[in-house]
Parts: sequence; structure tokens; C-alpha cells
Amino acid sequence: MLTDFSTAVSMLRNADKILILTHRNPDGDTLGSGFALLRALRQLGKRARLLNADSINEKYSHLYEGLSEDDFEEEFIVSVDVAEKKLLGDLMEKYADKVDLSVDHHGTGKLFAKNTYCESESASACEILYEIIKALGVKIDKGIADCIYTGCSTDTGCFKYSNVTARTHRIAAELIEYGADHSKINEKMFDTKSINSIMLERMCYETLESFGDGKVAVITVTKEMLRKSGTDKSALDAIKPITRQIEGVEIGLTVKEEDNGAAGISIRTSENYDASAICAHFGGGGHIRAGGCEIKDTTENAKEKVIDYIINNVL
Repeated sequence: MLTDFSTAVSMLRNADKILILTHRNPDGDTLGSGFALLRALRQLGKRARLLNADSINEKYSHLYEGLSEDDFEEEFIVSVDVAEKKLLGDLMEKYADKVDLSVDHHGTGKLFAKNTYCESESASACEILYEIIKALGVKIDKGIADCIYTGCSTDTGCFKYSNVTARTHRIAAELIEYGADHSKINEKMFDTKSINSIMLERMCYETLESFGDGKVAVITVTKEMLRKSGTDKSALDAIKPITRQIEGVEIGLTVKEEDNGAAGISIRTSENYDASAICAHFGGGGHIRAGGCEIKDTTENAKEKVIDYIINNVL
């Protein structure tokens, strides 16, 4: 059920031996939220650890720098930036029905936790965690500031997406005052790529297709492309924005061949269209400008289904 801010803070204040769950294919927001909360809880003298179903890209190593492992039997479970239980990935079966508190910012999220605190107007989950951590009376140190700043920056495309608010900028400014290394973080998140990632981008450009009089652009990513380029699915963070960078494109799609035989669809839109609504038609969700869904079909068939729906029902 939905809960309010003060209840969410109280639950965390009264809990101990806390397990923090982040979503599969972890990005800067879920990891920034998770590690910021972990650091805050440990500062309060609580035992806390973070768990993710997938491996964490090395570019996020600054988030957990200096943190030690801790092994204990959890007594309280909180998920951060997890819009629905299937986003827990391989952890879903074990933990989905045991989550005591979910902190999220996806207005289209599907309630699965015993208690959910959601602020859909927040540009990132990290914005919410920043307020929660302050309400817990935790001193914001550089480690926490770096974590929160990373989530704020990555979920807003370095503060250029339409989800950015004045509050987002105020929080970012405060984080910099607390010591967040904004320059280094943004360089690492947006301006530094491995040669393998660039090889994958080159392959992706070769799959580029245009539909709907140039208003829709699609890139397809196969498992073979990942294998040939020597990358993994974490490299897709840099791929997804490409289609919307094309002049005239209103709706950009990235279609990825998943390991389970399904097709993962990522959608980015201009202010004229609702990405979450398109994804919701296929059982997914997300934000107004960015959403995702999974279709149990081949990448080619899934692409055709989504394109057909967009052209006949959206444009």
C-alpha cells in the first residue's frame, strides 16, 4: 500500500539489519540511491547491505568505494528505484513478497511492497533519498553526496531532460557544497567510453531505421553485437539516447535481444508524446519521457508490433 514520507522515514529509523534491493541492469539512480542509503544507515549505527541481481559496471565504483561487506540475516528489506517486482530480476522470486518498503519515483509503478513511498514528480529516486537521509538526521558527507549526485545527474541526462525541476538544481547545488565531485562524476558518466562501447555504437548505427515520416527512429541490439564488441548490457546506457538525438525524431526506440528470448524495448520521447503510456500498452511503464517494456517475441517481431502501434495509435 502507499505510505507517506514521515512513515517511510520512521520505518527506516526503527529498522536494523536492513537489506537494500536495487533493480536489474543497474543504473546510476538505483545504485546512487542504494549506496547513499547504505552509507546513511551505517552512519546511524545500523547494519545494512546492498544486493543486485546483475553485475555492477566499474564506472559506478566510486559509489561503493571504502564500503566493507557485511553478512547478516536481514530483518527489514527496502527497495529503491524499483517500479515493479519483475525489475528485481533473479532476486524477484526470493524477495519480491518480502519487501517492507519501496521508495520510488515512477508514477506508473506497480505496487508490490508492503509499503510504498512514491514521488512521481521527482526527477530521480535520489532526490527522494536525499530528503529521507536528511530527515533521518544523517550528516551528508562526500560519500553520500557523490552517490546522490550521480543518481540526479544520470536520470536527467546531466540535467538536460524535461524532468529536471528547480528542486533538482537546488539539490545538486547543495550536494556540490557537501563535496560531491560533480565534474569528475559527469565526465565519468557521460564523456568517457571504452573502445568496446564505441564499437557497439558503430554496430548500432548500422541498424538504424526511420519510420513515420522521420518522427520515429529505431536501433536494434542483438546478443551477437554485444559478443562481437566485447560489451555487456550495461553499455546500453550510452545507446538509448542516440535515436532522440536525430533531428526531427519525436519517438526513439532501442530494441534489445534479451537472454530469455524476449525483446527489451526502451523508448525515449519528446515533450509531445508519453513514453510511459506507449510502454504501458505492452505491459511496461516508466516516465513521460522515458519508459520500457518487454515483449516475449523476437526482436524483429517486437519491433514491428511497437512501430505499428505507434504509427496507428500515437502519431
